[in-house]
Amino acid sequence: MTKRVAIFLSGGGSNMRALVEDMQGDHPARPCVVLSNQAEAGGIAWAREQGIATEVVDHRPFAGDRVQFETAISAALTPHQPDIICLAGFMRKLTAGFTDQWAGKMINIHPSLLPKYKGLHTHRRVLDEGDAQHGCTVHEVTAALDDGPILGQAVLSVAVDDSAQSLAERVLVLEHKLYPAVLRRFADGDRRPVMLTG
Repeated sequence: MTKRVAIFLSGGGSNMRALVEDMQGDHPARPCVVLSNQAEAGGIAWAREQGIATEVVDHRPFAGDRVQFETAISAALTPHQPDIICLAGFMRKLTAGFTDQWAGKMINIHPSLLPKYKGLHTHRRVLDEGDAQHGCTVHEVTAALDDGPILGQAVLSVAVDDSAQSLAERVLVLEHKLYPAVLRRFADGDRRPVMLTG
């Protein structure tokens, strides 16, 4: 049975586009909705152009009340009946009340080789530490930040002349390969990690 995928984003949604463009042919999943906390997010506009259903749940009216914000997200999702949620640059931390509800059905991509460098500014932190390798990770989502079982990683070598910006650009290319590869396997019930090099 084809799985229905909801994709959450806050910005331009380049990872969402990579996922959507891969969900064709014999892929075991299809996008059912793209949801954002930002009405002006470029990813929402692109999804609408593709004829994909969209939902916007602005976090600002819920300031300080994550539970109510997540209740509104759940209400927005209900008509679309997703089987899987893919976080693709969704810049809001979700509470255990929401992540537990979707345990084993929600995945995220993060621009570091987890468990290293959870949180923000990963590319700068890699350079500051003098690491030889960097990359990205797809993992199942838990209530802990950038935690949960790892479903795939893509690795590249850090060049001597790399900046945080150049690393970000190079890692993003890998993200667009890794995330679709993991989702294709995950939607088929296969949780063996996908390993790529760039």
